Amino acid sequence: MKTLSLSSRNFKEIYRDPLTISLGLALPVLLMILFSSIFKRAQVEIFSPTLLTPGVLIFSFSFIIMFSSVLISKDKENSFLTRLFTTPLKPSHFILAYMLPYIPFALTQTLICILTGVFLGADFQNILPVLGIFFLISFTCICMGVTLGALLSVNQVSAVGSLLITVISLFSGAWMDLHMVGGLFETIGYALPFAHAIDAAKILLRGGETTGIMKNLFPVIAYTVVFFFTAILSFRKTIKRG
Repeated sequence: MKTLSLSSRNFKEIYRDPLTISLGLALPVLLMILFSSIFKRAQVEIFSPTLLTPGVLIFSFSFIIMFSSVLISKDKENSFLTRLFTTPLKPSHFILAYMLPYIPFALTQTLICILTGVFLGADFQNILPVLGIFFLISFTCICMGVTLGALLSVNQVSAVGSLLITVISLFSGAWMDLHMVGGLFETIGYALPFAHAIDAAKILLRGGETTGIMKNLFPVIAYTVVFFFTAILSFRKTIKRG
């Protein structure tokens, strides 16, 4: 009950800025329409609606990192968190209360992108397991945001968050085939979970078997677990300082 009460407050804080939220929801749609238009003229396969959707969606999840980290860092700087630390709430309550409000936002992004893909002509297969992959990577982004917000100031969060959005855009394989690019892009890309998530989603959406995504799925799960515990440790460090 305590977690839900704080989560409700955070939910209201997040959605108090409709312009930012609208941008996070509208930008993926605009990108899908833009690149689908390129596909119609140039027939570049990576820009087909079926293959484009996972990349655009996972790129859009990167904005959750910025949104979640800014909220926590602001609460930390205006002493709201410090006041909360004097209550009987446990670290787990704080972490869940700052994570839960972003899950509906990630689900909404997912639904909008999939519907846009269908509207643009995508023929999706294996939707349910793909939704599981999208949930894992969105939760990873939420955990990353919580970690940054707990450790950094508002100004630092803005700089690091912008850098992470750029890194995810360049090294996730959302706009290009990393195997074809090769070199540093491929090495860095597959050292992170985002390219693995996109590859696994593409295989499934094209009708591939779940057995064919195991090598991509394990890194995604591993990163999710690592960043979840990183978020917990970061919040505990903040509580001790508070």
